[in-house]
Amino acid sequence: MKMLSKACAAIVLGGFMQAASALAPQPAPLAKTETLTVAYAKVGHLSPLILMADDLKKMNVEVKLAEFGRYADARTALLSGSVDMATVGPGDLPIALAQGNKTMVALGGVASSMKYLVVRKGVTINDWKDIAGKKIGIAPGSAVWFQWAATLAEKNIPYNSFTAVNIQGGGTAFVQALKRGDVDAYVSWEPFESQVVNDGTAYFAKNLEYSQSKASGAELGMIAATKDAMTTKREAVKRFIWAYLNAEQKLAKDPVLYAQTFAKFTGLPIDASTESTKIIKLGGVLNADQIKRLAAAFFKFGVIQKDVSAEIGSYYDDSLFKELSK
Repeated sequence: MKMLSKACAAIVLGGFMQAASALAPQPAPLAKTETLTVAYAKVGHLSPLILMADDLKKMNVEVKLAEFGRYADARTALLSGSVDMATVGPGDLPIALAQGNKTMVALGGVASSMKYLVVRKGVTINDWKDIAGKKIGIAPGSAVWFQWAATLAEKNIPYNSFTAVNIQGGGTAFVQALKRGDVDAYVSWEPFESQVVNDGTAYFAKNLEYSQSKASGAELGMIAATKDAMTTKREAVKRFIWAYLNAEQKLAKDPVLYAQTFAKFTGLPIDASTESTKIIKLGGVLNADQIKRLAAAFFKFGVIQKDVSAEIGSYYDDSLFKELSK
């Protein structure tokens, strides 16, 4: 597995991480080396990726990594068949199905976290009513945007009560927009949340938590594969997942290693990374029921033009995660 130059389920107790489930024994090496091409987005909760190389080598799996700025770009690579696996957002599966593409299989989630609106210092947002008239940066169609929109809907807060400022590109664009004063607040993802809080530019509006809606849930991402890879390279995919879960276990047992790995993966200073790792719980919380609710809500909110909630369960296969998390 290449080092990312350009690149376990866990719970947090009192600032420390504790493994929540045992991992099955390491699978035997493949008879011959199998290669997987994996698209990924450089977001901190995927930092276990850089601890997998030794385990994969022992199991005769070679991984070629392709870095993308957004989940959406990784999804495009997966759907085009140019990669075998990808890290994508939970909403990428219903989006693909609604577009008529049935080549993606979701395998399981990767992490969760509390989500707070990030507010520029000098702007007062202490309550949901305070967002009225504010300029809030969003990434339209993203996983975190949907968490935000779903929470507003469940709280009966009109979406047009604030001015949505669409920000394209990666998380750095959100940081720049906030620092320029283009937005009063933003809905984003780590490490671009803790980054501006840690440097004093912004604060977390902790009364505006938006990860717990019934429609979206708290999942931050998921690992997916092509149907072809699940047919022709299933044993290699299985070993990739084992190595990923094992890396999660290592980080779950060592908060210092987690922060260091997060910093190495994202390129952020260790102090900012330490704050991010206090928020993010490694280990997926996604399940079949949640992804069905997500698909139904995507249709209801007009994100997709076809309700795929009845069929989406056929494209969510967490059997390997379950097999390996004994």
